[in-house]
Amino acid sequence: MKLFTLSGSFEVLACLSIVILLYSCIWLRHRLEILLFITILGGSILLNLLLKLAFHRDRPSLHRLIEETGFSFPSGHSMQAFAFYAALTFLLWRHMPNKYARASVGVLGALLTVCIGLSRIYLGVHYPSDVVGGFLASGSWFALCVWCFQWYNQERQSRDTE
Repeated sequence: MKLFTLSGSFEVLACLSIVILLYSCIWLRHRLEILLFITILGGSILLNLLLKLAFHRDRPSLHRLIEETGFSFPSGHSMQAFAFYAALTFLLWRHMPNKYARASVGVLGALLTVCIGLSRIYLGVHYPSDVVGGFLASGSWFALCVWCFQWYNQERQSRDTE
């Protein structure tokens, strides 16, 4: 469970994000996708900070296996993991050649995200509602960003064909 928690930590996700952004920028030149990725991650972090300040919920105090500070709701690990792995899954999914590859990437991203959320409950630093709230908040932000991205792409394509 500590390994799953580590894979959802800010430090690990920040390092992975830098690698992904460099690869996307230098080799793929997918500028709009880079902007989407940054917007999803940055917005999720900001939303998490605002929600923690709004709710001021204390962390569980019993049976902690690790120590954490700060407010409990919503789970930052859950929000960051959802934002990062959903964004990565979506961007990979867009370039996958067939439905089996797409399904595999989607299942892997979802499983990893759920395991990170469950690890936070298991380690005793979050209530289940913290994790679910984090998933819902980050998922809503992700859905809004993807909707805007898809809308912009359709508008741009329709202008290019005119």
